[in-house]
Amino acid sequence: MVLLWLTTIFPHARPLACDYPLRDGCESATGSQLMLLYLAFGLMSLGGGGIRSSSLAFGAEQLEKGDGIKSKSEGALKSYFSWYYVSVSASSMVAVTLIVYIQDNLGWKVGFGIPAAIMLSSALCFFLASPFYVKSKANTSLLSGLIQVLVASYKNRHIKLSSPQAAEERYHHREGSVRLVPSENLRCLNKACIIKHPEQDLTLDGRASDPWSLCTVDQVEELKALIKASSMDRHVSRNFEIPAASFCIFTIITLTLWVGFYDRILLPLASKIKGKPCQLSLKQRMGIGLLFSTASMAAWAITETVRRRIAIDEGLSDDPRAVVQMSAMWLLPYLVLSGLAMAFNTIGQTEFYYSELPKSMSSIASALLGVGLSAASLVASLIMNAVDGITRSGGKQGWIPSNINKGHYDHYFWLLSALNMANFVYFLACCKAYGPCRVEVHKALHDADGMREEC
Repeated sequence: MVLLWLTTIFPHARPLACDYPLRDGCESATGSQLMLLYLAFGLMSLGGGGIRSSSLAFGAEQLEKGDGIKSKSEGALKSYFSWYYVSVSASSMVAVTLIVYIQDNLGWKVGFGIPAAIMLSSALCFFLASPFYVKSKANTSLLSGLIQVLVASYKNRHIKLSSPQAAEERYHHREGSVRLVPSENLRCLNKACIIKHPEQDLTLDGRASDPWSLCTVDQVEELKALIKASSMDRHVSRNFEIPAASFCIFTIITLTLWVGFYDRILLPLASKIKGKPCQLSLKQRMGIGLLFSTASMAAWAITETVRRRIAIDEGLSDDPRAVVQMSAMWLLPYLVLSGLAMAFNTIGQTEFYYSELPKSMSSIASALLGVGLSAASLVASLIMNAVDGITRSGGKQGWIPSNINKGHYDHYFWLLSALNMANFVYFLACCKAYGPCRVEVHKALHDADGMREEC
């Protein structure tokens, strides 16, 4: 962030200003200027990746181990994931309103300087509070453990597996481990934890003589879990105009309001009516989020259809920069539905990964959503390029040209809505193939008396 701020301070760190719309006399950035910019973005990506993949798991660890009361910590965890995203949304709200306003009115020097100062102060606060945090020490390398499972299962590939969980098979497990037998999913990996010759395979203290030939049940299950997881006019009034970059605040507000309503009003009210604790399952929340995502793209398609028709009626087809006589509040349905999709699917996914993967993989669990979003961004680029290439064939204008008034972005958004619905159907198939979640199995075993019910 400091490097990005320095590009606004030193004139030689950026190209000379020019009339961007006309692009007359614009100079390209030099190699050193681009390297400085790319270095700033690279460091921001590394820092963001480290923070986002660890902060959620780190916070959950404080709740799980901080008070020593299991029932209390489990109750707090149910709300933690939702309120974690509320805090993230609150910071995003400041970024897209206050910071954007400062950048528009006070310039980039102040606009980038304030975030740099905030990041520096937050880092200092983190290190000052470090002695008060609950910190778990990593005893082994997770990555090497996963590789050991692959190597051991390959070395033991000639072992014939007996019927599920046969009594004659002995499995190697850590001392104090709650899982003594591997699951039946991806059974070929179970060969990595089978004890063939106890005298040769184990040391006197019960450890594996060769960890590259014999792994623990926990190591095998960690690898299995990882494999499974991979699969307009902006005026509100005459004197107030919302900056274009601030419109996503409506998505953030929707997410924040829904989390508060769901956690503090809806769930307690439903539980009171039912007379027992009541909540949506993780799969239900993720599925509802996918449906809201489909509806949001449909709302965007409808809005674009209306906007394009107004632009044509006003004779603005050849002027893509012209402002049509249509309120940008038409975007509210799309933004609100997107916020609800995030509230259900994004939070549900994060909680799903964290609850399904072993605790030793908590950082990976919190990073899987980001990995999925990154992959989705690449797929979205491929879809856009494919649609553009296909619709431009034969010398046609295409659906997504640079002039939005001559294209058919509405058709493109309808296509995305259809793909979202296909994704929802695929999600249902994956849910059926995956089977019950670990949380669902735990509830079935400990709440057999029917004191808990899904709404």
